[in-house]
Amino acid sequence: MTALRRTAKSLAASSPESPLERRLSELIAEHVSRTTLRRPSESEVRSWDRSLPVLAGDLVDAGLGDLEMLIEYQLPLTSKRADVVLAGVDRRTGADSFLIVELKQWSRAEVDEDNPELALVDGVRGDGRRLNPLTQVAGYCDYLTDFVTSLEHHADAVAGVAYLHNAADRDVADLRSSADHPRVRLFSKTRRHEFLEYLKERFAQEPGDEAADRLLSSAVRPSRQLMAVAADEIKNREQFILLDEQRYAYELVRTAVEKARRADSKQVVIVTGGPGSGKSAIALSVLGELYRQNRHALHATGSRSFTLTMRQHVGKGSTRVKGLFKYFNDFMSAERNDLDVLICDEAHRIRQVSTSRFTRRDLRSDRPQIDELIAAARVPVFLLDEHQVVRPGEIGTVSAIRGHAESLGLPVEQVDLDAQFRCGGSRRYEVWVNRLLGLADGGPEQWTADERFEVRLADSPTELEHTLGTELGRGYGARMTAGYCWPWSDPRKDDTLVPDVRIGSWSRPWNVKNDRSVGDAPPSALWSTADGGFGQVGCIYTAQGFEYDWNGVIIGPDLVARHGRLVTQRKESRDPAIAKRSVTDAEADQLIRNTYKVLLTRGMIGTYVYAVDPETQKFFHSLLR
Repeated sequence: MTALRRTAKSLAASSPESPLERRLSELIAEHVSRTTLRRPSESEVRSWDRSLPVLAGDLVDAGLGDLEMLIEYQLPLTSKRADVVLAGVDRRTGADSFLIVELKQWSRAEVDEDNPELALVDGVRGDGRRLNPLTQVAGYCDYLTDFVTSLEHHADAVAGVAYLHNAADRDVADLRSSADHPRVRLFSKTRRHEFLEYLKERFAQEPGDEAADRLLSSAVRPSRQLMAVAADEIKNREQFILLDEQRYAYELVRTAVEKARRADSKQVVIVTGGPGSGKSAIALSVLGELYRQNRHALHATGSRSFTLTMRQHVGKGSTRVKGLFKYFNDFMSAERNDLDVLICDEAHRIRQVSTSRFTRRDLRSDRPQIDELIAAARVPVFLLDEHQVVRPGEIGTVSAIRGHAESLGLPVEQVDLDAQFRCGGSRRYEVWVNRLLGLADGGPEQWTADERFEVRLADSPTELEHTLGTELGRGYGARMTAGYCWPWSDPRKDDTLVPDVRIGSWSRPWNVKNDRSVGDAPPSALWSTADGGFGQVGCIYTAQGFEYDWNGVIIGPDLVARHGRLVTQRKESRDPAIAKRSVTDAEADQLIRNTYKVLLTRGMIGTYVYAVDPETQKFFHSLLR
């Protein structure tokens, strides 16, 4: 949960010139590298060397040298980290007290004139816009009290500070005056004395080790699954606490909407991120905010399952709310700029054109679907992951969207999400999957245990199903999925499903093909969320976009291990889309790898894997020992 834990006085006692101090940043870098599988940048290491001693010195000067400093504290169930969490004893009550400190080396910054939740910072890359540090640390406070069960009824035990220790007060006064969160303060170098007084008022001069122990050992509330809270998010209030780049993307859209209204202008926003990075949470947060403001906004996807599930879960009992959820091909004849915002979720599923064999003759055209979506709203927002393109003809990439927007002379804003909120917040698992599938450099590597997420190998499909069924019986959500390597039959005349997925003596049916329940099996669009879905094997087209606690994945014969690598076998796929002659072998290879990336990243708590091919099962055994 934390890269390094030290008392303030032990950290302050080390000298920047001593081997110990240099080892401090090395220890933090080593932990971050091990848990995220990426090397920290030079600027990150430099900030640890420069900012942490300043904070530790301030704590000692305030008589609080025994406070515990939890450095690079990882927030529960996400890969996001707070710079420092101070743990100690409340001076007034004697209870545990925590202060989240966001350290900034900025020397000059001001509030963005269009949105006080954003800041304009001198000397940073790009256009200088960053999330207001007060908004950032307020999000950390809300998130911590929301997920750490020991803080459930003690929200006042957590507060936050943005400490700009290099900045003179006159150069950040604009930011300081923007504070409207009761638990958050901003201090500059000029106001160091006030910062020390604030610390003295909050903490007793007592050791903070027991408070730190309780925070680090506290149970964590399960992560909010999208569909469980989506209705309340839209109709009533915010359910998702957006952090860092998520909140920045959210505020960017709000700013663009207000600008477009005032200036009669138009702007495109692109948000990229891997599975579990929070793209759909941003989409619903934006849609809910605009819906409650009576703005004209719609949500669209290219996924039938995702859209129908949204309509059922979110729009239940409200025709108006159901009408918020559309498909990408619903905008062929839309009026230009008729909407304030069009949120294109799962935008990697955008197709070349909207016309299909089901399109009315008078609407058929060769107009690019991207053009239709951009034209429909003053602020079209595209949320996508290029590694989730799983069907031929899906062209939703950053370059395609940006290129078309720029050809129309439209400004484009892009936000790249780097957090992980699914898979227990394990960035290590996300990287492991990408390397396993050849979607990132480095090749497959052995899985090393991560307390945030479990990855296990089942010895048979029977064991995989039994283990998932046990978790289901304990009250968790669980689903099985597989590569599309078996036939998919229509239901029998007696209203039962055909057990097409056969592996030895074990067999189960695929999920239902259409919108009608078959026996106890739910319609295809509701397989991942409705009761009765566990009895069938889900395919890529019903699993994509959804999440469940425990995930079981059967690796079919279309992906096998040979000579220490996974290779695709197109001939083993039963997916009609991949069988088309117009699809090249290279395209099929990429689609199969993307398919398994989607299937392997649905779990919130853990994933079980079983491979049909014996050599591939042996290969996974070597990786998951």
